[in-house]
Amino acid sequence: MTSQTPRRAVIFHGYGATPDDHWFGWLAGRLTRSGISTTIPTFPDPAAPDASRWAAVAEAALGTPGPDMTVIAHSLGSLTALRHLGTLSGPWRLGALVLVSGFVDKLPALPQLDDVIGEGADVRGIREHVGSITLLRSDADPYVPVGHTDRLARLLGTSAVVVPGAGHFLAADGVTTLPAAVRAIVNEERRASSA
Repeated sequence: MTSQTPRRAVIFHGYGATPDDHWFGWLAGRLTRSGISTTIPTFPDPAAPDASRWAAVAEAALGTPGPDMTVIAHSLGSLTALRHLGTLSGPWRLGALVLVSGFVDKLPALPQLDDVIGEGADVRGIREHVGSITLLRSDADPYVPVGHTDRLARLLGTSAVVVPGAGHFLAADGVTTLPAAVRAIVNEERRASSA
């Protein structure tokens, strides 16, 4: 049985980035061509992020998600997405969550983000509301220690998928496409359509 609600996806960029950077536009194009309406909201002042202003953008973009929504988030965008999902009450269901270089702990390489990261995010209970969760990390991320992403994966009841040589998944690292994210979303689509 197929869903009557159109599939949609939201891609959250991270610190110092815009919707036009890295692999975001490529992924949006791939998803759109697959029939998944995709948006990439712009977080204000990405070089000097304010947690409450980013939270307002996340709220506007996601609201209370439904099972036909997929969220893909990079780095600080992952923390923002998790914070929003952690505030939801009542019944809600997200189809898929793909976090790239995700974390909830302070980053030794980026102490300027300590205030924004603060105490991270309470992710308890999120797993039960999400159809599939995929965390992607590199084998050598200069900004987000691999242990941070692995710890977040454990908190979310999964394990991270390693993309060798991807750094922090930036265009400067040579990452302008992200097939691993497409595979995670396509696999969720197949799982949902066979349910």
